[in-house]
Amino acid sequence: MTGSASRVLSRRDLRTLMLAALGGALEFYDFIIFVFFTAVIAELFFPPDMPEWLRQAQTFGIFAAGYLARPLGGIIMAHFGDRAGRKRMFMLSVLLMAVPTLLMGLLPTHASIGIAAPLLLLLLRILQGAAVGGEVPGAWVFVSEHVPPSRIGLACGTLTAGLTFGILLGSLVATAVNSAWTPNEVLDWAWRIPFILGGLFGMLAVWLRRYLDETPVFEEMRRRRELVNGLPLKVVLQGHWGAVIRTMLITWMLTAGIVVVILMTPTLVQRLFAIAPATAAQASSLATFSLCIGCVLYGMAVDRFGVRRVLVAGAFGLALATAGLYRTLQVAPDLFTLAYAITGLFVGVTGAIPSLMVHAFPAAIRFSGISFAYNIAYAILGGLTPVVVSLWIGAGQIHAPAFYVATACLGGIVAVLWAWQQESASGLRNTTHVVNN
Repeated sequence: MTGSASRVLSRRDLRTLMLAALGGALEFYDFIIFVFFTAVIAELFFPPDMPEWLRQAQTFGIFAAGYLARPLGGIIMAHFGDRAGRKRMFMLSVLLMAVPTLLMGLLPTHASIGIAAPLLLLLLRILQGAAVGGEVPGAWVFVSEHVPPSRIGLACGTLTAGLTFGILLGSLVATAVNSAWTPNEVLDWAWRIPFILGGLFGMLAVWLRRYLDETPVFEEMRRRRELVNGLPLKVVLQGHWGAVIRTMLITWMLTAGIVVVILMTPTLVQRLFAIAPATAAQASSLATFSLCIGCVLYGMAVDRFGVRRVLVAGAFGLALATAGLYRTLQVAPDLFTLAYAITGLFVGVTGAIPSLMVHAFPAAIRFSGISFAYNIAYAILGGLTPVVVSLWIGAGQIHAPAFYVATACLGGIVAVLWAWQQESASGLRNTTHVVNN
């Protein structure tokens, strides 16, 4: 058992990890590419006589519907993932993302089919949200159950790097499309290219995942007849509320790092610190690339130093780096790009967070437990975070983003220390039981 736990990654492990990360990147690209073409979609899918602000609002509403669909899709796929197998849901999630993305690229506009155009777009977006709700927790569970226990940190960090690379890929493709064609050409037909490419690449990911094996952990549970007979989520809610709340708290830290530092900051710095749009876009791409590297480095650190130490240190590092970024914008804006890239490395602590999640729940309900807690927390916090930060800034606090990230990191530290205390108490109870017997 000890030898298995400490062995290095085999060629099969590496292949599994690379295929999972590649599929995750392509799926996240499919999910995020929508946001880079919201202005075009708003013009094409709503009546031309509608006020521009209302078209934009409704387009962002369709985008947000994907986030709201995440919990339902995640819960349903997690149920079957715990009952029928991780691999089947792992393939279904990418298929459920690829088909709607391809159809978006082929969808008739409002000029052709009227009100049916935005309604169909909304339906496809909901399917995308359901897919990503199952993909993210399912991918973490899948890779963590394939690799040796001593390599779970690297596996989850690499997988998370793949997911975040999908954001960078979407940004690069959108930039390429807008550079290669004129605004009129993009509006006329070129906007479809990123969606069609995403759908085709998604189909490729489905085909590649056919060559993955079911996780050894699930196969062993099936062999021993240890699978949950009823609803796995019912078991989660009946006896694992502590793990659910801890997972939600650590997800708060994850959403703060991704939503505030990576997604909101490029827009905020233009408005608050007069950073040029081109500079903000360039710095954003560099920070996202740094995030991908950081995810892998933090994952490796988990295997070397333990998940609790890494997450506590990483939470402090993320809070301080974000504060340093916004302080730099105030006193030395010329150093913004460098400061943003460094901060991106610290956001990489999100690559260590899944390692805590996969240890929070027993294997028989692991997929359902993580999916429920993570998706509910992300849907709520992902939606509220921009509102809270914007209101805070509106109240005159220019460093609100840094304060919010620090608060979320405090929540993450509470989750880690709580998990530490629970493990210590469990170990003490087990020791007492052995001594008494």
